[in-house]
Amino acid sequence: MTAIFSPHQFEDSYFMQLAIEQARQGIYTTRPNPAVGCVIVKDKQIQGMGFHPKAGMPHAEVYALAEASDDAQGATAYVTLEPCSHTGRTPPCAQALIQAGISRVVIAGLDPNPKVAGRGAKMLQQAGIEVTVGVQTQQAEALNQGFLKAMRHQLPYVRLKIATSMDGRTALASGESKWITGTQAREDVQKLRARSGAIITGSQTIIDDNPSLNVRSQSLGVNLQDVPQPKIVILDRRQRLQKLAQQSSFTVLNNPNTVIWSDSDLEALLRHLVAEYQVYDVLIEAGSQVAGSFVDSQLVDEMVIYQAPCVLGNEAKPMLTMTLDKLYQQPLFSYQSVQMVGNDIKLVLTKAD
Repeated sequence: MTAIFSPHQFEDSYFMQLAIEQARQGIYTTRPNPAVGCVIVKDKQIQGMGFHPKAGMPHAEVYALAEASDDAQGATAYVTLEPCSHTGRTPPCAQALIQAGISRVVIAGLDPNPKVAGRGAKMLQQAGIEVTVGVQTQQAEALNQGFLKAMRHQLPYVRLKIATSMDGRTALASGESKWITGTQAREDVQKLRARSGAIITGSQTIIDDNPSLNVRSQSLGVNLQDVPQPKIVILDRRQRLQKLAQQSSFTVLNNPNTVIWSDSDLEALLRHLVAEYQVYDVLIEAGSQVAGSFVDSQLVDEMVIYQAPCVLGNEAKPMLTMTLDKLYQQPLFSYQSVQMVGNDIKLVLTKAD
């Protein structure tokens, strides 16, 4: 494989960015498959573009090749993830690129899926195709953090969402929390749910709020019917929900997509979700006890905090319930972005290295 530094460097970055934009169109619909985009270029002119829309449907390369048709001969293909080399629900994309007469393939990053893991790039090279790996890798991997982490570590990417007041409170002492943040912040949460294979909550949240925890936004830019609804996982370590399961008033408990987990081992739960259900992205929407347990166990990769311009007072419930004996034990996060969402502030932080 050629090094990233080449006479094509600027051109490669430009067209790979276009491929990333193609891939972004599938982030809500491709689960459990990764979102992938492809752009085919010949003589600096785009001949075809495509993205993977949904599991079981053709991959990005197939759509781009179909659009390029005969102009794919001698062209360069820019792909955000290594082309597959195996036959699954669809034929191998590496073979499709070879058959189309592509002369060069630029790949943002290799696929850590054991079924691929460098074999796609090797197949292309063995066919005499020039392969460049490592263009816009970080930007491309940001689209598939869950898939990549699950393939590498058998654990999902975990996001913790919190809606809080300025003084770090998430509900009144009575449990009342509807609504601390505004309409636009709640709409933004729909995007987080749409990217998630599962939503984890606690039994107390079910009892207090009776949430639906589904994706229902009509503003995602895709047909809502094409978005796989996330699995609902309820932590019920005290097994309080058995009696409530018969009550039709509790929406989630009557959802066949709901899983009740009574074990206290949170890492075991996350590994179970990957192995059993192909859940690669998890969103935690829960009270302070559950949220604090995940942070304390160092299982949270990303925190998304919506902070409303209000104060709830010291008797209201905190963001996290957890106890530290020493300051050095504090979980550390790094700010990634700060933005206004309506009248609220959205903070995105990731686990510090």
